[in-house]
Amino acid sequence: MTNLPNCPKCNSEYTYEMGLLLVCPECAHEWSQTEAEHIMEDVSVKDSNGTTLSDGDSITIIKDLKVKGSSSALKQGTNIKNIRLVDGDHNIECKVDGFGILKLKSEFVKKIG
Repeated sequence: MTNLPNCPKCNSEYTYEMGLLLVCPECAHEWSQTEAEHIMEDVSVKDSNGTTLSDGDSITIIKDLKVKGSSSALKQGTNIKNIRLVDGDHNIECKVDGFGILKLKSEFVKKIG
């Protein structure tokens, strides 16, 4: 099975090939394979120390972070496993115990190991 990139518009993981195009069944966005390769090359997310992050990495929070809609905060030193990189200002998506799925900025984390 080939590893196709997520949809650049809605980040759906269910993309498929249709001729020379890649198609997203969720938002109907279509793009070319060369455009997808260009997008994959441009995605380079770095942590607070300049270390390149990738999907599945483990990270730790470097400072207390307020969580919008919650009365508590993410504490410095909280470890998070199996991150996923996404486009946008908050470029890390992860699941945090006690908070659920959150998006974080890479400038507030550092890679573990």
